[in-house]
Amino acid sequence: SMQNSLPIESHPFGQFLPPHSQVLMMGTMPPTPDKWCMNFHYPNFYNDMWRIFGEVFFADKDYFRVGDEKRFDAEKIKAFLTAKGIGECPTVNKAIREKGNAADEHLTVVETVDLTAVLPKVPAVTWLFTTGGKATEVLISVINAQTDARYRVPKTNAYIEVEIAGRKLGVYRLPSSSRAYPLKFEKKVAAYQTFFELAGLL
Repeated sequence: SMQNSLPIESHPFGQFLPPHSQVLMMGTMPPTPDKWCMNFHYPNFYNDMWRIFGEVFFADKDYFRVGDEKRFDAEKIKAFLTAKGIGECPTVNKAIREKGNAADEHLTVVETVDLTAVLPKVPAVTWLFTTGGKATEVLISVINAQTDARYRVPKTNAYIEVEIAGRKLGVYRLPSSSRAYPLKFEKKVAAYQTFFELAGLL
């Protein structure tokens, strides 16, 4: 079949886990490499994630941008995440792009994150936050599989409390930073700001 000829891709950036992380960002797969402006999570210059972070933490949407260039500064982002205690932990380790693009609805997940293996590396984490619907569904399915619980997927801008690997954690669902997700930039900024205040990072 067609599906068998499509490559299984591993997440190109993997996990970025500062040991003192307090929160983990959990998305799915980045776009294909032709859309990258840097070699790090949320690499598409037209994805607003790092503009949202710039606005929330520095009141400057271009804080992580390199001058007037159409790219972000991966080293500046990593230094910030490390200083702030924010880890990157994709929900997906391996996937097939059914349509060759970044759209979550066309992503077949082949291997998910092993949360019980990740959590001991980040003992201070109290919150997991997801950056879209598919990531939230995958994360909740992983937690349910690894705990025999029956947690339900939270709505956008809401959270649930879970217990896994002997830890009590909040799982907070944020709106996608993709411009394909129809919500004004200011509203996305407000949503992320609300979360980071709740998590004690602002």
